[in-house]
Amino acid sequence: MQERSWRTEPVQGGAVDHHDTIQLEAFELTLEDIAGADIEKLHALSVGVGWPHRPKDWQMLLENGNGVVAVDSIGRLAGSAMWFDFGQSFSTIGMVITPPRLQARGAGSWMMLHVMQQAGKRQFGLNATRAAKRLYQSMGFTIEKTVFQCQGEATPIATPRLPGGTTLRALTSGDVDAILALDEKAFGASRKTLFKSLLPVSKGVVLMREQRIAAFSLCRRFGRGALIGPVVAFNEADAIAVTHPHVVDHAGQFLRLDTREESGAFPQYLARSGIAVFDTVTTMSLGGPWMRESGGLQGLQPKTWALASQAFG
Repeated sequence: MQERSWRTEPVQGGAVDHHDTIQLEAFELTLEDIAGADIEKLHALSVGVGWPHRPKDWQMLLENGNGVVAVDSIGRLAGSAMWFDFGQSFSTIGMVITPPRLQARGAGSWMMLHVMQQAGKRQFGLNATRAAKRLYQSMGFTIEKTVFQCQGEATPIATPRLPGGTTLRALTSGDVDAILALDEKAFGASRKTLFKSLLPVSKGVVLMREQRIAAFSLCRRFGRGALIGPVVAFNEADAIAVTHPHVVDHAGQFLRLDTREESGAFPQYLARSGIAVFDTVTTMSLGGPWMRESGGLQGLQPKTWALASQAFG
């Protein structure tokens, strides 16, 4: 029989009320700010639900996000939830972790309500696991797209022909403003702060057309190996062109890329390169559509072909 007791005081500006508790059967959980949580405990929490994040991946999340952890009476972490600020009107929500037993008893919705309260009135986007999708639907989130988590041992195919009138080169520090502008058009919000964390730990490739950057990709260490993302381009030929060098660099190694492309040349290229669909999550939004009809294949607007991560979008 489920028993809940709530003591909640509304807070603003990212604060956490340490007196907020929930009683779930024999468990009394207290909310604490995730910024004070031990990374090794956070790592153990994600390992416990089969997620691949390393302590260093958690460190990047903490550098770029806010959130809460649920702590039991002897200091063990029983759950987490984070939000990532991309301007005054949009945030993503991620790293919502609760053991199945506690999620069924309301711990997930409890933490979700708190991170949304911290973030304030704005539009939210998230990528939901199958286990959590029903929870988010019950909170009013709308299904938008499927994200295909593609991964495997990279097996490079013959180098694809570059689109006419283009060249590839390594990303340099002088390219940052241009790729930030491309990413903002594709993502729909500025991720300048996030890129300050991504760029120092990533290898980047840009595609030049008429002396301007028309596409870019980043690749960094993540989880079991390396992760390609984000990839931003106007069309799939350009997206393949900036993805291929990373596949070559990681030949024979574990490589991952998360994409919303279900069909077409881009996912076909990934499958032929050993990066096959492993799992799916569902992109959902609250307060307005997240996904923008950008023209993509018609080349009218840049498009996100690979996510920076499921938490960052």
